Amino acid sequence: MLHFKSWKKTAGILAVALSVSYGAAFAAPSDTVDERLDQYAAYIAERKDKDFGYPINHDIQLAGFYQWLVDSGSYAAMVNNAGDPFHPHGEIMNTLNFEREVIEFFGPLYGFDTNDLWGLVTFSGTDGNNHGIYFGAKYLEKKTGKKPVLYVSDAAHYSNMRLADLQNLDMVLVPADVHGCMIPAELEKALKPGRPALMVYAMGTTFKGGVDNQDALNAVLAKHPDIVVYRHVDAALFGGYLPYTDFRDAVNRKVHPFDSIAVSGHKFFGMDEPAGIFLTTMEVKENQNPYNVSYLDGSMPMINCSRSALSPLKLWYIIKRVGLEGFTEQANGMLERAAWLKEQLDEMGWPAWLEPMSNTVYFKRPAEAIAKKYDLAPDHDDKLGGDLSHIVVMQHVTKERLQNFLDDLAEAK
Repeated sequence: MLHFKSWKKTAGILAVALSVSYGAAFAAPSDTVDERLDQYAAYIAERKDKDFGYPINHDIQLAGFYQWLVDSGSYAAMVNNAGDPFHPHGEIMNTLNFEREVIEFFGPLYGFDTNDLWGLVTFSGTDGNNHGIYFGAKYLEKKTGKKPVLYVSDAAHYSNMRLADLQNLDMVLVPADVHGCMIPAELEKALKPGRPALMVYAMGTTFKGGVDNQDALNAVLAKHPDIVVYRHVDAALFGGYLPYTDFRDAVNRKVHPFDSIAVSGHKFFGMDEPAGIFLTTMEVKENQNPYNVSYLDGSMPMINCSRSALSPLKLWYIIKRVGLEGFTEQANGMLERAAWLKEQLDEMGWPAWLEPMSNTVYFKRPAEAIAKKYDLAPDHDDKLGGDLSHIVVMQHVTKERLQNFLDDLAEAK
């Protein structure tokens, strides 16, 4: 086994080691720090290539970043992005200027004009949704004087339900169809006249990869012009890759109007820790409680005070290293491999489904040994025959590795 002292300065291994929780399968505690870390590294090396069931990009390319961090001595300073990236201050060491560059890179990809754009790098997709729901609720309250009702499909990510509870908002769970998409007719039945509507549209549901039909849902809302609407898009995984595909219009607010969007950074982009981006307009931002903070020399509309300064720096590094061309190649490769996997399962006669725009193939759950080997998340749907699993075809899920899975499945079948 490679000893810790021989690799502790190797940035690539460190980057991977920071990215995955080792959980219950990790060995019992060792007597020394070095042995404990060696065991952890061995666990990660053994598991990550077969981690198929969750939307994580294990093809992490941050070795150069960590090498710079160590070589420059920057690792020995505490930096904190407390503050607004669009109004940076110098009182605390920060990377707010880098953070603003990240937001301004992504904004136009989702249809925002750079002169009407505000956002921040978040701790996670949930943090992005928290901002979307909070900003939406405060915006609607300021516009109407009434607290809104939050509408979200019952197939959307559970964070939206949790956050509605956290923010003490009335919430309606709108039934989804068998594909995981909010049913427009059910939304119409659920609408509460006289109350503003805070819509959360799911851009790729957690298990099936269903995408809410924004046009159809907006058509329902248009029938009720007395209801003031705020639209937030939860685009955790799909929002990462869709802008680089033929489906880019699905996350373009000039085509499908929305007020804010949350995208995860640790799913498509290859971050080694949870992160994300939250984007909205200056008009929405200016209709928040500003909470002017003297020691930060400005208004602080975001929820969090102290925020990671390294996450924006890593995202900036990834953007500069990969670029539009690299993201385009990665995104389309994922979709091509997902389509190929679905075709192979069809040929095998194994029940499987793949939604439009999706890199997530869901199928009849295989034997538990296979599900455990490839870390396949479980689900159940009586309409589709019972127990299900899925494979999220990310960058590290290569065709060769998928073929290994198919061979195991064929042998067990």
